[in-house]
Amino acid sequence: MMKKLRITFNSPVVLIFAAICLVATILGTVTRGGSNALLFSTYRASIASPLTYLRLIGHVFGHSSWEHLIGNMSYILLLGPMLEEKYGSKNLIGVMVTTALVTALIIDIFFPDIALLGASGIVFAFILLASFSGFKDGEIPLTFILVAVIYIGQQVYEGVFLQDQVSQLAHIIGGGIGGVAGFVLNKGRD
Repeated sequence: MMKKLRITFNSPVVLIFAAICLVATILGTVTRGGSNALLFSTYRASIASPLTYLRLIGHVFGHSSWEHLIGNMSYILLLGPMLEEKYGSKNLIGVMVTTALVTALIIDIFFPDIALLGASGIVFAFILLASFSGFKDGEIPLTFILVAVIYIGQQVYEGVFLQDQVSQLAHIIGGGIGGVAGFVLNKGRD
């Protein structure tokens, strides 16, 4: 007798995040970017506005296009469930929120005329965090070094030689947070 297959809700943090991003992108399309400007992008604004604080996290949900959303969700849905299983939902939320906040604050402070939206900082955090999957205390995985050199090196190169330094900076920040989180979360594990 064949066992019945069923769909499982295997990674609640990642799946809920992806659903919120989908809704935000639909809203952005319907409002022709109005909801992105109001809720789903970060930029320097009055600290008296409650929306300024919401956007410090909310910018990771908005995406400028369907291609932008699909590119980010491909990595998040690929890497996220493995990371959520290994590190737990709370730790993964911590990495995501830290990446969103740190990226938003740095961009808002140092690039006051730029609006940032999208989850690519989180994508890079996940990529570097995933490279720690074989980590043992007292060792640095060669895969981490190679991933860091390839992904972060590419972003530094593009930031220096291309015009879009802000998104590369967001990627580098996310990668840095993922690398630090990978080291901290795996310290003492064997």
